[in-house]
Amino acid sequence: MDTPLHVAVLLGSTREGRFGPVVASWIRDHLDRRPDMTADVIDLVETPLPTVFPELGRPPASDEAAGLLAAVSPRMAAADAFVIVTPEYNRSFPAALKNAIDWHNREWQAKPVGFVAYGGFSAGLRAVEQLRLVLAELHAVTMRDAVGLQAPWAQLGPDGTTPNPGGDAAAKAMLDQLAWWGRALREARAARPYGM
Repeated sequence: MDTPLHVAVLLGSTREGRFGPVVASWIRDHLDRRPDMTADVIDLVETPLPTVFPELGRPPASDEAAGLLAAVSPRMAAADAFVIVTPEYNRSFPAALKNAIDWHNREWQAKPVGFVAYGGFSAGLRAVEQLRLVLAELHAVTMRDAVGLQAPWAQLGPDGTTPNPGGDAAAKAMLDQLAWWGRALREARAARPYGM
């Protein structure tokens, strides 16, 4: 078997009382059961990023900003693939997640991205549709099948391990796609570096 794909799980919610860590734990459990993948959860509460950007093309203006980025950027650069865990806020995704995306460019290029969304009626999938547009601009490849968890607080236990047959099947399908694209794009980047 090839070297396992290194998957960065980006936890996008920073709201107090958030349910995101439970959902991230649930998808992490799926990743941990796969011999073809390893996971690194990047929680934007534990690793906040600056919100003031430097002039285009310039490095961060302060040592503090550089330090905050140093806790996240190398982990994203090391990823072969990504899974974004996001709630839906007002038919879109959280500002902290957009901030994390915007701080990075090459880290996303020619890498696959899967989604685990959660929410009420729409199961967070309207946030996923917004994310697809943003990530296309960064030359990332988004997975066709996403996981949408409707009212997961009524389905998952506090540790994220409660069985969820529909969600479990969706997670497997998405991760299978991520594995295929992750291997294909890793081999392609090794043969010919991607550059724009």
